[in-house]
Amino acid sequence: MPTTVEERWRQFFRWGPYGLLAAATVIAAAAADLLMSDGEKAAAGALVLVALVLQVGWDRHCARSAGPRDTRPGPDGAQPGTAPVLAYGAPGPASVAYFTLRTALAFALTWLNPFFAIYACMGYFDTEHLLPRRVSRAGLLVTAVTMAGSQSGGLPPATPLNWLAFGGLFALNLSLTAVFSHLAAKEAERAAERATTIAELGRANARLEQALAENAALQAQLVLQAREAGVADERRRLAAEIHDTIAQGLTGVIAQLQAATATPDRERADVHLRRAAGLARDSLGEARRSVRNLGPAALEHDTLPEALRKTVADWAERTGCDTRFTVTGTELPLHDEVAATLLRIAQEALSNAARHSGASRAGVTLSYMDDEITLDVRDDGRGFDPHALAGRDGTGGGFGLDGMRARAERLTGSVAVETSPGEGTAISARVPWSAP
Repeated sequence: MPTTVEERWRQFFRWGPYGLLAAATVIAAAAADLLMSDGEKAAAGALVLVALVLQVGWDRHCARSAGPRDTRPGPDGAQPGTAPVLAYGAPGPASVAYFTLRTALAFALTWLNPFFAIYACMGYFDTEHLLPRRVSRAGLLVTAVTMAGSQSGGLPPATPLNWLAFGGLFALNLSLTAVFSHLAAKEAERAAERATTIAELGRANARLEQALAENAALQAQLVLQAREAGVADERRRLAAEIHDTIAQGLTGVIAQLQAATATPDRERADVHLRRAAGLARDSLGEARRSVRNLGPAALEHDTLPEALRKTVADWAERTGCDTRFTVTGTELPLHDEVAATLLRIAQEALSNAARHSGASRAGVTLSYMDDEITLDVRDDGRGFDPHALAGRDGTGGGFGLDGMRARAERLTGSVAVETSPGEGTAISARVPWSAP
């Protein structure tokens, strides 16, 4: 059952010629005794049979044609194939031959009996679909002649009055065909535009589907990269925590054990052993906290200044280096991550000083400023050449100076080092209040 206007038109072009031919034959037969001789009746009957055979043959030809397409150029030079074809099997040489024969039969039948113009009027409907655009007007002209002859009393006109009527009716039919042709052309333009729009939408949908597929693949890739980056970041964090806590603690344990074995004094050896045991316990606690991604144990119950003061005091006691801790500015609460970062940087800087500087004096200063907080660690040790170390490890992997910089940069801060051989070392870390 047809659901669209195009389908209804296709059914009309499929069955309309049969219906019009049947109606014209019935009416012409009813008036045959008044309008036709016996010879004309026989000729009309033969022509009706020929028209019926022609229509059946055309239908069979159309049945063998699959997927009709309009090969005529569209309006304003549009590409062919954009307008819907309502008459099956058209246009083409076969459709031109079918239309020519049918129009000739309709003209001959109307010449014999004006009522056969009912069949001839089919040319008004399918001329644009069956004929190429360059000859469609000729088909309309012949159909207009046939219709005007029928309406003026039959062909050929018998009296001057009939000729006058024929001329007027012919002009009227031509005007009507021009109007209908214009409307049909406009409808074809709209149909072509709709078809073009639908095609563009189809291509846009295809591009959108492709973009969505690419976006899904990109999202999956980004998720994988984020997962890998998270794994790498966690590895760096654990490496930094191990280096800044366990490694430093074990270094202290080894130093205390070596001091205990090197001294002949039993009481001093016991002191070194107790310090080694305490460092081992502290290192174990820090290792457990690092695995759980907790902050330093020193900050669990103390503020950053208090934790730094205890750290500096313990370091000075272990190393025998004269060390002072100073706080400047108004002390304010800090984010846990900021406090942990500055404490770790201080521990690493002091550890480096103990291992490498040979300093006799050191100083640690924590400064609260308007827009940032700074930590300065200075010593009067042997210093070093920073350019000699710059290329050793530039990855920020969490070891030594690179580890300090990596910690500060995670909070959009920075670490600066001022040193030279024989001139001591000064490390300054700066972190903004807004971090993290």
